Order: sequence, then C-alpha cells, then structure tokens
Amino acid sequence: MNMKPVFETPFERKGVITPGTPILPHGVERHPVPGGGSRAVPIYKGDEISILDRDGLQPGELVFFAPDKSSDAAYLGAKGQGRPEATITTLANGSRSGAKVLRALDTAGFNLGKGDGISIFAEGSRPGDMESFVAERDGLLIIAATGGPMSPERHNTTTDLILYIRRADPAAGKEDVGPSDPLADPILDFNIQPGNATSYEVKKGDYIQVLDVKGRECSDFQAFSMRALDKGLEREIDPTTTRSLMGSLYPQPGIFSKYWSSDQEPLIEIIQDTCGRHDTFGLACTARYYEDLGYPGHVNCSDNINKDLDQYGIRPRGGWPAINFFFNTMLDDTNAIGMDDPWSRPGDYVLLRALTDLVCISTACPCDIDPANGWNPTDIQVRTYKQNEDFSRSVGYRKSAEADVEDTKKTGFHDCFARHTRDFIEYNGYWLPNTMTNHGSIAEYWGCRDKVAVMDLSPLRKYEITGPDAEELMQLCVTRNMKKLSVGQVVYTAMCYEHGGMIDDGTVYRLGETNFRWIGGNDTSGLWLKEQAQKRGLNVWVRNSTDQLHNIAVQGRHSRDILSKIFWTPPQQPTIDELPWFRLAIARVGDVTGTSVVISRTGYSGELGYEIFCHPKDAVEIFDAVWEAGEEHGIVPLGLGALDLLRIEGGLIFAGSEFDDQTDPFEAGIGFTVPLKSKEDDFIGRTAIEERKVHPHRKLVGFEVEGGVIPSPGDCVRIGKAQVGEITSAMKSPILGKVIALGRVATTHADPGTAIEIGQLDGQQKRLKATVSAFPHFDPTKERVKGNYN
Repeated sequence: MNMKPVFETPFERKGVITPGTPILPHGVERHPVPGGGSRAVPIYKGDEISILDRDGLQPGELVFFAPDKSSDAAYLGAKGQGRPEATITTLANGSRSGAKVLRALDTAGFNLGKGDGISIFAEGSRPGDMESFVAERDGLLIIAATGGPMSPERHNTTTDLILYIRRADPAAGKEDVGPSDPLADPILDFNIQPGNATSYEVKKGDYIQVLDVKGRECSDFQAFSMRALDKGLEREIDPTTTRSLMGSLYPQPGIFSKYWSSDQEPLIEIIQDTCGRHDTFGLACTARYYEDLGYPGHVNCSDNINKDLDQYGIRPRGGWPAINFFFNTMLDDTNAIGMDDPWSRPGDYVLLRALTDLVCISTACPCDIDPANGWNPTDIQVRTYKQNEDFSRSVGYRKSAEADVEDTKKTGFHDCFARHTRDFIEYNGYWLPNTMTNHGSIAEYWGCRDKVAVMDLSPLRKYEITGPDAEELMQLCVTRNMKKLSVGQVVYTAMCYEHGGMIDDGTVYRLGETNFRWIGGNDTSGLWLKEQAQKRGLNVWVRNSTDQLHNIAVQGRHSRDILSKIFWTPPQQPTIDELPWFRLAIARVGDVTGTSVVISRTGYSGELGYEIFCHPKDAVEIFDAVWEAGEEHGIVPLGLGALDLLRIEGGLIFAGSEFDDQTDPFEAGIGFTVPLKSKEDDFIGRTAIEERKVHPHRKLVGFEVEGGVIPSPGDCVRIGKAQVGEITSAMKSPILGKVIALGRVATTHADPGTAIEIGQLDGQQKRLKATVSAFPHFDPTKERVKGNYN
C-alpha cells in the first residue's frame, strides 16, 4: 500500500537546529524496534501503520489482535501466513523488549500461538524500504525484527526496524509528550509543574527516578539524612564534599557514583543516567539571581524549597546548594562559570538509590530568562521504587545526536572479567574492566609483556558491508587500496572526511569477494559508510553487527601456543601456527563440531597477539577455554588502564588523543595507511590529504621527558615562550624506566633530538625538560609483534 512516508526532522527555528528534539508530522508516533527484539503498540481503527527498514535485509513479522482476542491479517488489509513462528522465536530469546511484549500479551489474555502472522521484508529489502498498512479495527499490534544469533564468519546480523503510526485520531495516541512508562511498579509517582517544589520520604535501599518529561528542563534535588534530622541535625548532600571524595564535578554510575554529606556519610548513589550532563557545584536558582537581572519577585527554586521543607523544621536558606539535574553549567580555563541549554531530551532521567532513610525534595525550575531551561520551563516527573527491583547500572549512550538513547551494555565476556574485578568503567556504551583486583595496571602490563594477557575489546564497532558494490564503497571510504586485499586478509587503515580530517582508524576484514567487515572505534565511521552508500546510490548494505560479534584479545609471547591448543581450522584455512600477521582464519573450538569463531592475528599491545570474535552467547565458553589453556603460562586478565600503557609504548594512536576530525593521517603518525602512489583510485579526502602532505604543519612525534613527572594530555609543548605543540598521551614506561610521551609539534621542531619544554600550570610557570624522539619508544621494528622474542 502506498502512503505518504513519515520521517522525523530536526527541530529548527530561525537557523538554530536541535537534532536531539526531532519533530514528527502532526498525529504521527515513532516506535523503534530493536534488531532481534519486538514492540507491542495499541492501534485504533483507521490508523496508518508504516514500518521502515533503515539498513535493509532485516525481515520482520506483524501480528494483530482485536479486543475479542481474534487475530486476522485481514484486520490490517494483508494476507497472513498463520502461526507467527518467527515472532514466537523472537519473544523467546530472553530480550528485554520481548519480556515487555510477553507481559502485554499476558495482561490482555492474547494467545500468540493462535495469531495470524504477516511477514514483511521477507524477500530482502533495500536500506530505507518501507511497508504500510491501515487498521480496519482497534487492537494490539505486535511487531518483531526477527533473526537469530549471527555466525562470526557470516553477515546475518539483525538491525532495527522503525514503526511509524499516523493516528486517524491524534488524541487517541501519544502524540503529546507525557511521562514515559515507569521502570517498574512505583511507590510514589507525581508530577511537578515549573515553579514548584515537592518533598517526599524515601526508605533506605529504595530508588528515586527524576525524569525530564519534555526535555531541556532543570530539576534541583536535595536529600537529608532522616537519622540526622531525628537528632535535630541538618545533614544534606554537600557538593564540595562530594566533589572531593569522588574526584569529579558530577558523579557517574559506577564505583564513583555517590553523593555525600558534610559528615562524609554517603546519602545516595546514581544507578542510571541517560543524560550525563548535570551540575553539582551551583545553587538552586535564588531570589537574588533574578533581582540582580532586574526581575524582582520572580518565583525561584530556593524559596520553593524553603516553603516545602518547613514541615520538617529545616531552616530556610537564601540559596540552596543542590544537585541541579539537567542543568548545563561548565567551568572555563579561567574558572568562570557559564551555562547553556540543557543536554536532556524528552524522557531523559536519573535513577538514584537511597543509602539511608531520606527526606528528599525535587523542583521543576521556573527560569525563563536564560538558556537554563531552553527558554521554556516544563514539568518534571518523580517516581520512587522498592529496593527489591533489579536495576542495572547504566549511562545513556547515543550513536549520534539524532539516535535513540541506549543503556550501557555488558559484553558477552563481562561476567568472566567480573570474576577478577569490580572496577568497570563506561566505554562507548559498554562496561569494560579498568583494573583487576589483586593485580593493578602495572602487574597486568607486565603480564602481557612477559607472559600472556586476555582483554575485552567487544565495544569495537563492527559493521558488515555486503553486496555487489561493497568493494567500491570501501575503496571510496578508506585510505588503503581494497583492490589489493585478498579474501582472508586484514588491513589497518584510516577513514577521512573530505577536508582530510580523520573520522576513525580501524581494520578491514575481507571475508569474501563482496563481503567486508569494518572494525573501528566509534559509530561515526559506520554511519559515514551508510551515508556514502546512500548518497552515491551504490548497491551495497551497511549493517551494524557490534552486538552480534564480541571479541577478546589474547596478547603476549605465549598467545600462539594457547590458541593452537584450543582451535581447529578446516583444511582450506591456515592453522593458528600458520596464521601470518594481519590475516584471519575461520576456526572452531576443538574440532569440526565445535563453536565457530573468527580469529585474526591483530592486536593493540605491541606484542604477538590475536583477536577472537564470537557471538555473545558463546563468550563464556571461549573465555574459559582460553583461560584454562593459558593457566600454565601465567595468563592474566588485563583492563583499560594497562592497555593504555601498552599502546603508548607501542606508538599506537587513540581517537581523541592522537587524532580527531581536524587531524589528517600524516599528522596522526599513520601516513603509511595512505598509499597515494600505489592507490590510483580516488577516495574521500584524497585531494586535501595530498595538499596537506606537501605542506604539513604538524607532526606526531615521541618525547623522552626528564624527571619523574608525567605530563597530562593537552599540556603545551614550548620552545622558549612560543607554543609549538601539545601532548596527546604520556606515561612512565615500566620497561624503559623513564617518562615518555606522544604529541603533535610544528614540523619545524619535529626532528629527533630537538630540545623542548612541556608547560604546566599556565604553561610558563612550570616546565618539564624533554627531547623529541622517534616512536614507537618500545620495539620500534615490531619484532615482538612478529613473534621474535629474545
């Protein structure tokens, strides 16, 4: 059925664009359906239903139930195929979205086994294809983005579908933004209109959710120890104590997540945060603030807090220190405090847990004279939940400004590393181990240098590039020559914008003549591949497989011996012992019947090493096999802290440190990935890179630093008074016994042996003497990577 397509567009007013607040046509709703997941949405007679396959090749299935519990595809004007086997299988896979759908079906009393399934995109689809239907009666729509686990050597990943509903009667749906559904059955659930404050009591262990209903709205929060109040003492959250104990302006979910009183008693901790941008060093808005700007008598949060807390006998304050949730304040280089519009989107929230019995107060800020609430104060929803609810820690992650928020995920190997540590930090939407209990970064480092180590690299972004024009797309988008890449070969390369600045560095795996896998550090690279394929009309699919393909790296002198004991490869594939540098093999655990993996001889440690890719469901089996085989060699688990030491010594660059979108590959120290002479085909950024190579301004170099002070990234590099560069990474090398660094300097001062000074404090008052050196500082000829150990 052909209907007018519906897509969200960024909100724009007078040249100001805010991609995070998308606008849909009047009466239209948007419901993302995760790959391998499902959604249940109420439908009303006359509603137009459109399903978008954003990436292509993602099959789906619809099931529609009427209020009388009957199911017939004809209710949507379609032809059904009977029992919806694909949906039943999808709902049984244990996904969180499937659990919600099963609850909705159970509540309504619908029997999915008697449903009439409607297959969509079953014959394959192009990116952007859409199928549409019209509801002939009221009912409940079940939609599933079907698909099972992806084999590591294949490309059958699952991706999202987007459900759009154009309501026949907009009032019947959820066009107007209201509070999102509760996370569980709430104890309290109340709304705070702008210019109001509400106090409430929370028992130890219970949870508090502060939700920004419409986005761009600040909410001040304070909490008092009930035990102290009973003694006549006021002991509330103290921002200064909190910043000092947590070492951060604003705590984040994880180990350093608590808010403390001035008595250093922890009062609350942050469990989930979908926004990540708040203020903890300012006051709730005050009467004086508005008076000084010429608005005497303006309603303000501090006065509102005073009034509502009076019932507890809490003394009034002229200005209340508070956690200013969603308030976007910042400190500049001169320690001046500034503000801008909040980062929060509709539905963003913070979930807290009470560490003692509390009296809490929340506000909806009334400020309408500055950007604090995006110039438009709106409402705040507060909910509390019982302590027996199971809420995992997470930080909201978005692939791009326009993307839907995602919770922090555990990798398939998370529980394996959790046997060795509780120190996990958020990294690009995943929890990764930072340091290991009873080890520490130095011990983990030496474990890799002297023996063998295993690390979790699952957050690396994987994208499957398939189709007749796959080689053409990759040839266009990366700097290396894809025409020279054999099946089974891996190559390290850069990906650049038109102006030559780097999007990402990463590796390309060639799994077939028309099958490539891109593995990079961020989602921007995968989104860029999609954008270029669409822009140029290429016959190719680009699909995200990050959640279908998790990987550990086994690095160190004994890595080959360990893997050769575990993995079998078919006769047409190289064995582990035969696998050369930057090649891959399709392997199985034990023998031909074992679990399938892809193994590449690659790594990020400067040592002989391999990466093992598997589906998350097989991760524990793979880890345990590696660990058991590695115990005789003294295998150690390795976290991000130690990995950073290894990669700096090895001269391996990192996004946001050695390169960004203003840095070309030559400036980033990886000019070898740009074969301008042997690659005759054009690629994105070539013209700019050619010009920048002829007229270079900066160069990545190494430094050997005198003394024992380790420079910080961003420290200036000076010759005399003039700044000639900056530090990008630095460490004290355990194996070299001295401080080393990487940094960019002007080409006129980039020769090895050049004496420079690294400026600290204001760049002038404290200087660290250093000398420009070549890099890598350790094993410059890559003998260890080649397996040649002394």
